[in-house]
Amino acid sequence: MTKNLISSAMLAGVVTGLIAALLQFSFVIPSLLEGELYESGARIHFATDGSTQSDKGAPSLGGEMTRHAMTVAFNLVTFAGYGLILLAAMVFASGKGHAITPKSGLIWGIAGFITVQLAPAVGLPPELPGTPAAELAPRQIWWFCTILATAAGLAFIAFAKGPIALVGIALLAAPHIIGAPHLDTYYGVAPPELSAHFVSLSLGVALAGWSCLGFLCAWFWTKANEG
Repeated sequence: MTKNLISSAMLAGVVTGLIAALLQFSFVIPSLLEGELYESGARIHFATDGSTQSDKGAPSLGGEMTRHAMTVAFNLVTFAGYGLILLAAMVFASGKGHAITPKSGLIWGIAGFITVQLAPAVGLPPELPGTPAAELAPRQIWWFCTILATAAGLAFIAFAKGPIALVGIALLAAPHIIGAPHLDTYYGVAPPELSAHFVSLSLGVALAGWSCLGFLCAWFWTKANEG
């Protein structure tokens, strides 16, 4: 069983990592590179002469092969690791009578997206270059605690019976009631419209990636255990 779990999760992680990288190259990275132009001063949002930006062209994906290769490698490693955790949780739940199917895997993937991406982004959205943020350590602590609380909350809601399931709602809400660390004021150099677009694209791509991961983990697992 362990062999099937590892092989299924790794295959799902590799395929998902390639899909996620392609989506990032198509949607997220162009906004990221444009944000770097504002961060470096190559573009200026509402310059003193009244113009909104310089005449420099839009950022190009060419000429950064090393950086893009690292993006692909990061996606492969990250989704392979997430795949192992996700499929292990699915197998554990299957021992309690919850069948593993591609359809249920899709639901598990969406739950993973909510846990790792969406819930933390409510307090700490993805940051475009040129966007100031609070001190790193408190943000990391809040981010990690939010993931743990969200995972536990979803587990209570999905598997607990009776009023105890309400504990899940409390766990989901707790990090956001406490609140994420934020600056007292905002002074970013990138346009807020670009930042909002970057956040929406990042979360959309993450949702697609996690959905693929959950579906593929379940699909490879069922194929490995057929017969």
